[in-house]
Amino acid sequence: MTRVLAMTGATGFVGGATMRDAVAAGWHVRALTRRLQPEREGVTWIMGALDDRASLTEMAADADVVMHIAGVVNVPTRAAFEVGNATATANVVEAARGAGITRFVHVSSLAAREPNLSNYGWSKERAEAVVMASGLDWTIVRPPAVFGPGDTEMLDLFRMARRGIALVPSGRMSAIYVDELARLLVTLATDREASIGRIYEPDDGKPTGWSHRSFARAVARAVGRQRLSTVATPALLLKAGGQLDKLVRRSRAKLTPDRARYIAHPDWVATEGACPPADLWRPEQDTDDALAETVRWYRREGWL
Repeated sequence: MTRVLAMTGATGFVGGATMRDAVAAGWHVRALTRRLQPEREGVTWIMGALDDRASLTEMAADADVVMHIAGVVNVPTRAAFEVGNATATANVVEAARGAGITRFVHVSSLAAREPNLSNYGWSKERAEAVVMASGLDWTIVRPPAVFGPGDTEMLDLFRMARRGIALVPSGRMSAIYVDELARLLVTLATDREASIGRIYEPDDGKPTGWSHRSFARAVARAVGRQRLSTVATPALLLKAGGQLDKLVRRSRAKLTPDRARYIAHPDWVATEGACPPADLWRPEQDTDDALAETVRWYRREGWL
């Protein structure tokens, strides 16, 4: 009998890769969407939204697992972050419970470790608290910086690297290729026991993570630049840049004041010991190869 995975965020970057892998693994996906989508084998599109409880109920009906990936990363107010992340998560949890589903996989963020740093982190921590209090058989995944084909968040870094100069913050980070994250999420949907009640912080397997400068240089190699000039960006300058980007690009701004506070934090490395156990999942693709594949996709699509 075909297993059914109810999923939010399937039209997004991480969710799209996860839906693809889930269908390939034999799942039928019931995917929430705000807009009409082309028919796709193995997928039933459910028209609705995270604040539309009727559509969430329809999405969860007859599912074996609920996976909540959708969320907001760039909204203007603390209240909007709360609605898009914490309240939305509570709505999805309610739909799962109402459908009698016990297995719940929740995609959070490393930002949840620092709820006092940004409105985004605060809202993600509140969403995690909702999941942990749900009574469901939950697993929480906190991805670090995610890159890969289709990503718009890191695109500016690839474009700077192509030009030979990149502005980078101080501190360290972890990264993960979107296909590796998708594979983990599908594995967690399938594995119903070992990961219950766990919070995982997966990464690409690089010990102690990357400095932002070293990751930028890896991106430069992927775009064919053997030399890259990097300029350290102090926290105060990042915050000023957040104000300027909001002023210039308005709703299209990538570096908002909230995100500037987040980026300026010196430690976004996955916690040692928080990676999934190796018999459950481990990264398989070398990061340099994954960055090169990302560049090839950007170029095919005319993004780079």
